[in-house]
Amino acid sequence: MDDVRTQVAIIGAGPAGMLLSHLLAAEGVESVVVEARTEEYVGSRIRAGILEQSSVDLLRSADLGDRLAREGDQHRGIYLQWPEERHHLDFVDLTGRSVWVYGQTEVQKDLVAARAADGQEVHYGVSDTALHDLESDSPSVTFVSASGSPTRVSASVVVGCDGSFGPSRSSVPDAVRQSWEKVYPYSWLGILADVAPSTDELIYAWHPDGFAMHSMRSATVSRLYLQVPHDTDIDDWSDDRIWSALATRLGDGQDGWSLTPGPVTEKSVLPMRSFVQTPMRHGRLFLAGDAAHIVPPTGAKGLNLAVADVGLLAPALVDLLRRDDARLADAYSDAALRRVWRCTHFSWWMTTMLHTSGDDFDQQLQLSQLRWVATSEAGATGLAENYAGLPIGF
Repeated sequence: MDDVRTQVAIIGAGPAGMLLSHLLAAEGVESVVVEARTEEYVGSRIRAGILEQSSVDLLRSADLGDRLAREGDQHRGIYLQWPEERHHLDFVDLTGRSVWVYGQTEVQKDLVAARAADGQEVHYGVSDTALHDLESDSPSVTFVSASGSPTRVSASVVVGCDGSFGPSRSSVPDAVRQSWEKVYPYSWLGILADVAPSTDELIYAWHPDGFAMHSMRSATVSRLYLQVPHDTDIDDWSDDRIWSALATRLGDGQDGWSLTPGPVTEKSVLPMRSFVQTPMRHGRLFLAGDAAHIVPPTGAKGLNLAVADVGLLAPALVDLLRRDDARLADAYSDAALRRVWRCTHFSWWMTTMLHTSGDDFDQQLQLSQLRWVATSEAGATGLAENYAGLPIGF
């Protein structure tokens, strides 16, 4: 068996794992990253597209903001819409904070380039990953490398950034862990289209036929979503049917606005659910990102929560490993979970306000809530504060 020694073994080479390795390296802490997927697969996953102010601030402070500044698109707010009405919420006016359109794929490119420049050790395409001795001072991670070599990484700390289906989450013993889950009774049909966005900022639209959203990835690529039933077969939705539903729900023709269709390059159905597991630390194992929590994408919190976790965890591990100071490490789980539950609630609130349930009573409550948010400074400020992002460490 090949033996590797490092200070921190990181499982997962997505944004959370790679950002953590970057922040640790800046403070002189070594790490090894282990990833079950190929580098190409990890880099091509089409997921989050909105960075809140706190995430942008952290990336800039870590010297990862150059391309974001050149190619990212800063947005002051969003549009909230329902039939015959569209209202703009200006986050900057309300809270002094903005958001940025900059896709997860772009964040990943920046992180991979930065880590490659520093010679970061990353093992892609591994299998049979297992965690060992997590309650000791000498935990380890074993795996079979892409070339077929059994390998052991011995470390002082193991961090699970391996998402919902990795081994880290389940390595917390049953007697210790607790979890909460909510499965929403609908999914999103999402598309990428090679067409310039028809809007300057995101549109969140309530409609009797179901929720719709107009987002974007760049000046030439649009990202759009439709609420659909759970059992939706993507083959039942032709491009023409998708664009027709989007035009209806987004209000094509309303106040002179029109939706411009274009070639669809990717389409998928995304189930909607919330999940939180506690604690986010057990012994020498720490969890970050989707390994500990999942939110529906309505509130644009998934990637931002992962960044916030890492923003708390990196200095905690630096103190633990370089200064033998465990105070931040001991506080990590509780500190991270305060933000996790706040963002979980916000994501639930946005989701239930905008997605139709088929219940007439719910419909009237949703419309009342939308009117309040759009016309009340207090309501609008609450949405803006949560959407643009609370400070890391909240």
